[in-house]
Amino acid sequence: MAKSVAAKIGKGITPQQFMDGMEKNKDKFMEWYNQFSWKSEDDRKFFESLRDRDLRCLILMADWCGDVVRNIPVVFRALENSGVPVDVLIMEQHLDTMDEFLTMGGRAVPIVIFADGSGNVLGQWGPRPKHVQAIMIEFKQNNPDREAPDYNDKIQVARQEMLKQYGEGTGYHDVIVKELRELLTSF
Repeated sequence: MAKSVAAKIGKGITPQQFMDGMEKNKDKFMEWYNQFSWKSEDDRKFFESLRDRDLRCLILMADWCGDVVRNIPVVFRALENSGVPVDVLIMEQHLDTMDEFLTMGGRAVPIVIFADGSGNVLGQWGPRPKHVQAIMIEFKQNNPDREAPDYNDKIQVARQEMLKQYGEGTGYHDVIVKELRELLTSF
């Protein structure tokens, strides 16, 4: 059965309300947001062309999450001139929806959901770029026991490797734009 988010359309907050209400990580979030720039005029035009499509975007997220702080500024900027309405769903306030969009059985944010105007889910992105997520997938496959004595040490190593994969600058912004564009082109 196809997933639907019809009941959640219009129930979230706007990107601006999210940014204004951030209690954690606001400075870093705004730094990534303000550093965004289009590397390709073609990409910018593609996102602007979305206004001709019947799309909605819902984003499950929380301000305490490092991947939200890194990735969502790019998603917000990519969509801000697209005409696509964006509903931010704070994870803790929308656990019912979060539990429909688990990542490898866990609650990982951000999850960017694209739906048609009726709320039928067309696709999703997240919680992080594919090359960064690959590290977490490998970690979870090799460390299924969260109670193992060395689990926390090993997850710290995986998290450090994920940070390294993001890189120092804004290069990963282009990766997110590319992945979002590929997803949006697929339906």
